[in-house]
Amino acid sequence: MGGRVGPRSSRTVWAGGGVLWRPSGSGVEVALVHRPRYDDWSLPKGKSEPGEILPVTAAREIVEETGLAIRLGHHLRTVRYRLPSGACKKVGYWSARVVDGRFRPNRECDELRWMPVDEAIAATSYALDAEVLHEFASRPVSELHTLLVVRHGWAGSRWPGADDVSRPLDEVGRRQADALAQILGLFGAGRLHAADRTRCVQTLEPLAERLDVAIRPEPALSEEAFDADPDAAHARLRKIGAKTGSVHVVCSQGGVIPPILERWADDDAVLLPAARTEKGSVWVLSVRDGVLVTADHIADPLG
Repeated sequence: MGGRVGPRSSRTVWAGGGVLWRPSGSGVEVALVHRPRYDDWSLPKGKSEPGEILPVTAAREIVEETGLAIRLGHHLRTVRYRLPSGACKKVGYWSARVVDGRFRPNRECDELRWMPVDEAIAATSYALDAEVLHEFASRPVSELHTLLVVRHGWAGSRWPGADDVSRPLDEVGRRQADALAQILGLFGAGRLHAADRTRCVQTLEPLAERLDVAIRPEPALSEEAFDADPDAAHARLRKIGAKTGSVHVVCSQGGVIPPILERWADDDAVLLPAARTEKGSVWVLSVRDGVLVTADHIADPLG
């Protein structure tokens, strides 16, 4: 007869990580790291810090464990397993392209190896890592391009001005804008667009200052313009999404983003995750030759 098993812990431990990849002559290579503490080969990952959202965790842990500069791509999957303590551990994984740097051995990871995806699937010490790698291999990652669509931050409801066009961000909205500057930067943000509303422009201003770039006005993507001509708004967002060479960010309003994305997803047979597109939230879209391939949602930049 087996021993008595106590109650499982209801605590959840959150972590983030990624599939590091780089172009190679035969397609792409991915990296596994060796952890001397466990003598295993795995995908880089680590636990979240208090108040940290998972994409930030994933990027921070990858950089800390490898020393490589990266650019996040699409979310791959979130896996879960039970720790010896009984707590449930959930790990979110993103694709992560290496853009610079060299591996630096450290206390957590003393070796890094690059290999084709099929070799990595066979070499990893964990079945869940193999599942994440299979998910990574299911899409032509080197052909995907990221488009970031942001709903403006909080702007309150008590605005003494007669013209709602000029309503500015409130204190929470300004905090969201500061947080978005970091988060959008992790995905390689380079070109910025905003509906011609003060709160939309202000949402991207901290990022514009960090990048030292201008914010291009997008009058077709305001709620009033969308109501008047939804086809023009839809066409404009898809045109921006088809651009390559830089990662574009578009900030618009709650009456515009959901219907445009629903139409785009229907056109390209993509299932959108359930999301309410709250103020300050981000859609991370992966596009291939102008066709929507995946859509991920970051609900709140403040965690």
